[in-house]
Amino acid sequence: MIDRTAKDALLRLASQFAVVCITGPRQTGKSTLAKAAFPGKRYLSFDDRTLRELATANPIDFLLAFPNGAIIDEAQKVPDIFDAVKHHIDQGAFEPGKYILTGSNQFSLRQNMTDSLAGRAAYMKLLPFSVGELNSVNMLRNNVYEVIHKGFYPPLHDTSKSFHRIDWFNNYVDTYLDLDVKNQINHSNISTFKKFIQICAIYSGQLCSMDSIAREIGVSAPTVKQWLSILESSFIIHFLYPETQNLGKTLVRTPKLYFTDSGLLCYLLRIETPEELILHPKKGAIVETFAIGELLKNRLNSGKQPNIAFFRDLRGFEVDIVADWKRTFAIEIKSTIEAEQKLSGNARKYVALRNDNNSRGAVFYLGDLSAQINGIDYVSWKDWGVYADNE
Repeated sequence: MIDRTAKDALLRLASQFAVVCITGPRQTGKSTLAKAAFPGKRYLSFDDRTLRELATANPIDFLLAFPNGAIIDEAQKVPDIFDAVKHHIDQGAFEPGKYILTGSNQFSLRQNMTDSLAGRAAYMKLLPFSVGELNSVNMLRNNVYEVIHKGFYPPLHDTSKSFHRIDWFNNYVDTYLDLDVKNQINHSNISTFKKFIQICAIYSGQLCSMDSIAREIGVSAPTVKQWLSILESSFIIHFLYPETQNLGKTLVRTPKLYFTDSGLLCYLLRIETPEELILHPKKGAIVETFAIGELLKNRLNSGKQPNIAFFRDLRGFEVDIVADWKRTFAIEIKSTIEAEQKLSGNARKYVALRNDNNSRGAVFYLGDLSAQINGIDYVSWKDWGVYADNE
């Protein structure tokens, strides 16, 4: 089993809040993380029909059977359990980390948490494996294109199973549509929503044009906006918003869309092999998606806000990532294996525009060596996530 780096942040939150809810996409190991972090805590899954019926019949009394609290998986399947958790928290002495809640349906889980446990619970977002996590157990391949193409969902890296990548993603998308999306939209639009996800894949790494997406799938722009919020709420995509610092420029205001997993993106783009990825016209956007995902995973696994944006003015000057950490980092993402001086041009220009002592330029590239050259950090793909620790 891969030890998740999010474990420390989860334990930190559980030392402060009575309830911690682990959210994230399907199949990212939320239950596994909870059991690994709290091996002495009783694990309950409402996938078990008997437990579900007992909890539904009298949720307050049901929780009395677990005076030391519990890990409750698929909590959203018994909606009244959230009020019961609130009751026990409010009636008894404060016990940090008493209940750990997880669930695969993010919409109903978050809704019930918001309605019943606002102010009493903390949230931990868990995305698929990171490069660092795979590397820690010697499961990281040396070929970066194989890594990007396969993606990071834990079942695809489970050595006790032998999932075929395309078969697994086929089932993943269908399960997501049937169990998560179907209750959020008109059932007659499920097939259109599936096409919508595929169209969104084309826009990963680009400014999100709702009107363009609407024209391609034949629905209204407001519908596209609603559907994008569904993808975002279920952690399938992430919006990167433009930086607000003007720097004397007129800036674009449209966010950029990124998928959170490069493997799912490659599947949706029908890229069947790593070799196809190397020659694909969207290779640059896919590498950007990979880089954004690594930064998100590292920051969220540490319990930190991502605090990343992009910079683009109306004249076309752009910096791929502006990271607002203890220092400001202007990061360019390049799909090349050579650390060349010319790659850092925009990062250097942005740092010069800021004209302060707190800004630094960096280039994320696909080489194997991380080094500082003429004041710019050239960061190997194996270290992209680690770079987010620059605080």
